[in-house]
Amino acid sequence: MSTTGVRTGVWFIGARGSVATTATAGCAAVAAGLHPGAGMVTETAPFADSGLPPVTSLVFGGHDTLDCPLPKRAEALAAGGVLPHGLPSAVRSELAAADAEIRTGGPLPGDTRTDEELITAFATDLTGFGRRNGLARTVVVNVASTEPAPAADATRLPASSLYAAAALRAGCPYVNFTPSTGLRTPALQDAATASGLPYAGRDGKTGQTLLRSVLAPMFVQRALPVRAWSGTNLLGGGDGAALADPAAAAAKNAGKERVLADTLGAAPEGEVHIDDVPALGDWKTAWDHIAFDGFLGARMVLQTTWQGCDSALAAPLVLDLARLLARAHETGLSGPLPELGFYFKDPDGGPAALSEQYLALLAFAERLRGEK
Repeated sequence: MSTTGVRTGVWFIGARGSVATTATAGCAAVAAGLHPGAGMVTETAPFADSGLPPVTSLVFGGHDTLDCPLPKRAEALAAGGVLPHGLPSAVRSELAAADAEIRTGGPLPGDTRTDEELITAFATDLTGFGRRNGLARTVVVNVASTEPAPAADATRLPASSLYAAAALRAGCPYVNFTPSTGLRTPALQDAATASGLPYAGRDGKTGQTLLRSVLAPMFVQRALPVRAWSGTNLLGGGDGAALADPAAAAAKNAGKERVLADTLGAAPEGEVHIDDVPALGDWKTAWDHIAFDGFLGARMVLQTTWQGCDSALAAPLVLDLARLLARAHETGLSGPLPELGFYFKDPDGGPAALSEQYLALLAFAERLRGEK
């Protein structure tokens, strides 16, 4: 079983972004007893004694192309209401320590390195992180901005796949919390299989799709045909800017649509629109309009509105996933982990309904508990 003396690395791709900064500051706050672990499923009773690494044992680092120091980034998030007032000061030393372990990512504009050279450089950063900090293992978690899907005739790997390949080469379990390609490219399939590493993804389920995965089974179980399901997302911050690109938005919406198609049996009419509203900062409003038929064809409508902070919703989930993948790696599990579909819009197999996914996750926790 994992012990408190073992240290586990969490390497964020996008380490200075809102999600990674919130997760790093939040983990420090939970470890110090300053705040409870609300939103962390792994901190609930069913996961006790599962051998997960304690939050106090996690060490953070990562790659990013931005140069804003983590303490300053955390202060900006506190000013925007994402982090509690005073928290950046309370965990400044932990943020500074994590910031010292952030390395420049890429490829940056004008970077002439080949894919192989970039992968080698990223993998070297990972192994150096583990060596400097005496880590038993490091879990790589992609929380970078969504990238467009690569063209069919692309000759270079997308950035997310370069980082994923580096994780495999460095012997690190991998989580893709974004809709970006990551390991889901034929170029990395053989390497992923040969690595013997556990991995999970993709695209974290935090807001609108979380509701969809709860509501869609209700319509199926109550035999209420859904005629149309439309949605709108209003968001700002880095995600809003990234998703203003139609190609990136299309990659994001694919996961949202998959949940409905998998659960309802077919994709209903309607689309999801994503609008960048910079004034909203890290806050998001998601609205859904569901048209369905009742008895004798009675036409009815359900509307939902979800208002929340994506970073605060995502941060506890990526901490969960880092702990679960670390424990899976410790016990010798390898390959995709469909039991972790509870966390994703586009998971590696498994059921689509959240209730069924939760039961699968609990069974996974029991499996980890039984591994000595």
